Amino acid sequence: MRRSALFLYPVLPLLLIAACAGDPPAEEPAASPAGEAHVREVEQWRQERRAGLEKPDGWFSLVGLFWLEEGDNTCGSDPSNAVRLPDSAPASVGVLRRSGSTVAFEAGANNVAVTVDGQQVSRAELVTDAAGEPTVVEVGSIKLYLIDRGGRIGVRVKDSRSPALLAFSGLEYFPVDPKWRLAARFVPYDPPRKIAVPTVLGSIEEEPSPGAVEFQLAAGDHRLDVLPGGEGEYFIVFGDASNGKETYGGGRFLYAAAADAAGKVVLDFNRAYNPPCAFTPYATCPLPPRQNRLGVAVLAGEKKYAGGVPH
Repeated sequence: MRRSALFLYPVLPLLLIAACAGDPPAEEPAASPAGEAHVREVEQWRQERRAGLEKPDGWFSLVGLFWLEEGDNTCGSDPSNAVRLPDSAPASVGVLRRSGSTVAFEAGANNVAVTVDGQQVSRAELVTDAAGEPTVVEVGSIKLYLIDRGGRIGVRVKDSRSPALLAFSGLEYFPVDPKWRLAARFVPYDPPRKIAVPTVLGSIEEEPSPGAVEFQLAAGDHRLDVLPGGEGEYFIVFGDASNGKETYGGGRFLYAAAADAAGKVVLDFNRAYNPPCAFTPYATCPLPPRQNRLGVAVLAGEKKYAGGVPH
């Protein structure tokens, strides 16, 4: 039944008083405890990432990469050496003698103080990173160790006094936003399949993939092949439409906990980070496989490094 206007008259003065008094101030929506915890976790992870990059042997200390030829490869700071060390090193440190897949280091005859895995020796066979932790040759602030990339054996040189490391002042990130913490579904490959992963060296590596993660983003369905990470983890190399603009042009990395019993995975793009190649030209990074290049911009995680890549 329609209400009579008489029932409204007593209310009108109250409405007028409220209008004259003005609206009460709007309260700010309180952040959820879960949201605050997520922000704290991501910020803690970012602090740990910075601490890792600031280590004396972190990626900013990488100052050289040299591919060994068969036979003798001299090393030292003199420009004539096959493995050219920073100027702080002696002109001649020794020889890296390669015979197929075997490499031995032999110190020079000039009594340079060189250690191999912390022990001062005149000669030692070196192990590459293909077997896990490589043998480390150290002279002053400089470290050398072998890497194996598809049968190519190289010497990676790090210097705890490198200009890039000394100049490093931090990274830039997009603000932590829970909308970039996405629920995904793991689709296993049975058996695991090989996927082609390009590298900055121009090579293609066939890597085993246990499956893919499927998720929704920007009102669209997307899929990324994953690689084995650490125990209970997936490793994802992905590209997106922000690459070369807001983020590093060579794509970014992301780790995610392995799927639970129901096949659920959480992809937190707030933890997307730059590969080492964003900081040094001497890294050998994987690039996003063709199928892992998203057509949307992922404006989350680590931004392009403002310091640039030294050459």
